[in-house]
Amino acid sequence: MRADTQYKTLEDIRKAAEPPKCSTTAVGTASHYVPKLMEEALKLRLNLVTGYPGGAEQDLALERGEVQCRAVAIATFFGREPYFTWHKKGFVRLLIQTPRQRDPKLPDVPTIFELMEKEKTSAATRLLANVILGAGGFGSYPIVSSPGVPAERVKILREAYTRTLKAPEFLEEAKKNRWELKPVVGEELEALAREVVVQPPEVIERMKQLLGE
Repeated sequence: MRADTQYKTLEDIRKAAEPPKCSTTAVGTASHYVPKLMEEALKLRLNLVTGYPGGAEQDLALERGEVQCRAVAIATFFGREPYFTWHKKGFVRLLIQTPRQRDPKLPDVPTIFELMEKEKTSAATRLLANVILGAGGFGSYPIVSSPGVPAERVKILREAYTRTLKAPEFLEEAKKNRWELKPVVGEELEALAREVVVQPPEVIERMKQLLGE
């Protein structure tokens, strides 16, 4: 959210006579379904402006005052301009994040899961949030294989991958390229996949509506 707006907190958004304008690229994208989920789960009102070609155009719209807010990935926000400058100059105010746990770089910004607990969001809507946001738990570049790989081979591949992520040469290369490393082990991803994929029909239907299908 632009810091110079009247929307200093989520409560300000909730009470405002006119909701803030938030840019999106297209229905079904993260820039669209994250604010839609905020409306659904936290009873906020947002005026979504859809149709921007990409993130760069959304950034310009925010700088020009065409919109007051937008959704952007944490890794992107801390990974490049114009976000370095925005953050340094206090151009924007970060109001909410979507991981299940607070990102270490945003220790004072509440997660949507914390806020749903505070607002006593219904169990059905919390389940919907788990499904919509669950993909984030897989990280930016999940590595998968085909079905039917023998368990012993899966174990070998997982161990090799874990060792790679701890190798000094790899860590040095990651530091040089400013890669953000937040690895999740295969066993956790497997459990997350089961949790996200197996859902009752009513949750699937609500998800389709939220995603604009």
